[in-house]
Amino acid sequence: MYLIKSIIFISVLLLYSPVSEAKKRCKPLLEKLHNIQAMQRSGYSSQRGISLRAREDKARDKWWQCEQGRGRKAKSKTKKNSKKTSNQYSATYKKATHTKISAGTPFKTSNSIVIKSKYQGNKKRAWLKFYQQPAQCNRPKSLAVFASCSEDKQAQRFDFEQEYK
Repeated sequence: MYLIKSIIFISVLLLYSPVSEAKKRCKPLLEKLHNIQAMQRSGYSSQRGISLRAREDKARDKWWQCEQGRGRKAKSKTKKNSKKTSNQYSATYKKATHTKISAGTPFKTSNSIVIKSKYQGNKKRAWLKFYQQPAQCNRPKSLAVFASCSEDKQAQRFDFEQEYK
């Protein structure tokens, strides 16, 4: 009987040793380290690689400290008694965020928007035949190109007006 009790006692000590408890406590840190290493194995940019390397080093240090039994215990955070100021800020924040902004007068109309070009009908068809847009004006890359395209269009419009009369 004594032999059975001693075997059970030794097996319980081996199963629930502080080392196994420490391993369980450090398991989330190890999983986090493995997740970061998995992210490193996938493709990433240079900047992302630097960030992942720093995260991996930090996670490995935390895990190793936990394994060695030097893990930091959670500190209780002290709360400041600044309810008066926080309530003031939240009240002004609520007022600022919940104010309704009304639209300006140009958009307070229910009429449809109509865009008219400078020319209508036959004159418009004649203008479209007359106007030759330079190739660089299709998608101007700079303000200078855009300005030269606008000036060219105005010059062609002036010539068209002279010719169409």
